[in-house]
Amino acid sequence: MAMKTLTTASAFNLQTLQQQLQQTDLAPVESWNPPFCGDIPIHINAEGDWYYQHSKIQRPALVTLFTSVLLRQNNEYFLQTPVEKMRITVADAPFLIVDWAWLETAAGPALNLTTNLQQQVLVSPQYPLVLKADPQQQLLPYLQLWRGLDAKLSRNVYYQLAEQANAVYCNHQQHYQLKSAAYPFTFAIT
Repeated sequence: MAMKTLTTASAFNLQTLQQQLQQTDLAPVESWNPPFCGDIPIHINAEGDWYYQHSKIQRPALVTLFTSVLLRQNNEYFLQTPVEKMRITVADAPFLIVDWAWLETAAGPALNLTTNLQQQVLVSPQYPLVLKADPQQQLLPYLQLWRGLDAKLSRNVYYQLAEQANAVYCNHQQHYQLKSAAYPFTFAIT
């Protein structure tokens, strides 16, 4: 499969590019300390779709608003505002990676991933790809995000990137790695 690349006039500095892609619509939930107000019947399914009382939330702007105050603490998910903190449920990861592209940087090609909410995140030490078990206990790559959140790769993105992973023998196991801006990230282990 051909590698998708965003062409640029010049190579970006990795830090500058990450700042340009930085999420500016996130509320400062870390600075708030509201009381816990209980559970709210909001659920995020394995495809990253949001539901309220078993009805899919159809308004993207509302989902975006909710994600701006979403955080994970002790493996539980909360919507946190300055005055209240409510627990919600998440089937797997709250975000799904639906697209990817390679960007040229001064440190070499960098992998840019796009979530189901059109947020772009550069794979880097700040936002690494890590292997973890999904609900079916399969070891899969997830993108670590802000506030303890993560994003699972959609099936299409997973298979497209798997074709580009390089085999490396490490710790007596075969690892498949992707390099983003010269940093290696394990994509799979066999």
